[in-house]
Amino acid sequence: MRQEEWGQLRQKLLKTVGQNNYTTWIEPLEFSDVNDGVAVFHVPTNFMGNYVGQNFSDLILYELNSCGEDVQRIQFQVPANSPKRRTAPEQRAKPVDPAVAPSAPSAAAPVSDDQAPEFGAAPLDARFTFDNFVVGKPNELAHAAARRVSEGGPVTFNPLVLYGGVGLGKTHLMHAIAWELRTRQPELNVLYLSAEQFMYRFVQALRERKMMDFKHMFRSVDVLMVDDVQFIAGKDSTQEEFFHTFNALVDQNKQIIISADRAPGEIKDLEDRVQSRLQCGLVVDLHPTDYELRLGILQSKLDNYKKTYPGLEVTDGVLEFLAHRISTNVRVLEGALTRLFAFASLVGREIDMELTQDCLADVLRASERKITVEEIQRKVSEYYNIRLSDIIGPKRLRSYARPRQVAMYLCKQLTSRSLPEIGRRFGGRDHTTVMHGVRRIEELKASDGQIAEDVEMLRRALEA
Repeated sequence: MRQEEWGQLRQKLLKTVGQNNYTTWIEPLEFSDVNDGVAVFHVPTNFMGNYVGQNFSDLILYELNSCGEDVQRIQFQVPANSPKRRTAPEQRAKPVDPAVAPSAPSAAAPVSDDQAPEFGAAPLDARFTFDNFVVGKPNELAHAAARRVSEGGPVTFNPLVLYGGVGLGKTHLMHAIAWELRTRQPELNVLYLSAEQFMYRFVQALRERKMMDFKHMFRSVDVLMVDDVQFIAGKDSTQEEFFHTFNALVDQNKQIIISADRAPGEIKDLEDRVQSRLQCGLVVDLHPTDYELRLGILQSKLDNYKKTYPGLEVTDGVLEFLAHRISTNVRVLEGALTRLFAFASLVGREIDMELTQDCLADVLRASERKITVEEIQRKVSEYYNIRLSDIIGPKRLRSYARPRQVAMYLCKQLTSRSLPEIGRRFGGRDHTTVMHGVRRIEELKASDGQIAEDVEMLRRALEA
């Protein structure tokens, strides 16, 4: 087949695979020759050869035979004079549409006639960039650390561990780091995947007896990013391989970024040596969102939705209502706004408080977590490291009285209990004692930064 015929065949492939896939994966292919039923194509990188072989080789094979070529197999080769590392198509700076977004770059095993197994990375979400991440007090440290790592350069803390509850932005920051690294340093091999995918690829390599390919792939990356590492807890063999991979990369001064739903030392069934390695770097907590951050997230999303649904109006108070009522999970918060706009556009109404309460009745009910007086008392006693009986009891020492007043204040703010009822739960105290305690904490919040911080931390912990 001549180069002119390959050019004509590429135009057929363009109509079949679409412009995005064609530009990314087909156009860079260079036809070499056909020998003994094997069509050889030159590719810029091993990663690209693996990806095209897995996703488009059957289509190319069909088109070649349709043109009269007798081809049974396709082989992809990196030319001998090719640079050791080149920017693969998936490493271009701008995020593409997530529907066609290729996987994040990975150090794939060399392509051979036997086709080494594809240990590809997880795909990145084009929406999860630093530009779309709303920064507030609960996540500012995690955002700053992620920004520092994404700048590349010398490894300052290794590993970076981001942990926090569901829907607080861990995965968003992980994707944002990967996008930024690929923009700034496209020559880097940045591998992002979940802990579950790491385990699956490990088991696959064991089953297919290709552990050397697995080890080569994970030990030759420049940046390894593993999301939700708590899922390897209790998997002894996977933890052992992760431990050795971790050590090998640290020894090479390669960056490791990990996320988890809790601090490494609190992950049950995670081996001590793995916990120790994870704790030797920078461990950053993403705190539960506060009201201001949730409102900022909603306002950011609102700007995007107004472009999608032009003409739809949101009345005053709706965003504030949602930010106050849906406090535990940002994904639920964003989903609620999405549902509101979709519903309002279908029924042709503006988004007011009545429509919001009707449309989101189930979400609002689920978000009404009842905080009890007993729960507040227990949490405050743990926070100040005193006995629960001392908070409820008659002792008036300052070391007990101040935590008792904080607990009374939180009961007034976070429960619907009356002042006399709160007083009864605190050892039968009069409601005027509760009023004095609440008023005193309100005064101290304005003048004492430590009390203000204590109250805010306890409130977040109770609402989480």
